[in-house]
Amino acid sequence: MSQVDKAARRQKIKDRSRVSVQGTASKPRLCIYRSLAEMYAQLIDDVNGKTLVTASTMTKNNKAFEGTKSDASRIVGQQIAEKALAAGITNVVFDRNGFRYHGRVKALADGAREAGLIF
Repeated sequence: MSQVDKAARRQKIKDRSRVSVQGTASKPRLCIYRSLAEMYAQLIDDVNGKTLVTASTMTKNNKAFEGTKSDASRIVGQQIAEKALAAGITNVVFDRNGFRYHGRVKALADGAREAGLIF
């Protein structure tokens, strides 16, 4: 499968899932992005078009992390949950952004759930 096919497939899945996954101020969308090396997560209020909270493996304290990418993803999930709870957000809608719920995506979701987010 070529890169173009993979990207087109993911875009189709992403478009199809965004019909039902909408974030509000009270229940924002936990959107993730997985690159080859990094993991990004953000809470988005789609009604107002604002990003409320972000976390990624690119932050200073995560750059020095020694371990697997799945472990780093779990830490990012815990960090986004801690920031969300500090902002008064407990319930979110999980948007896997066209990625399969497996590996690093699952690790991030598990980390966020362990830290107290409900989805």
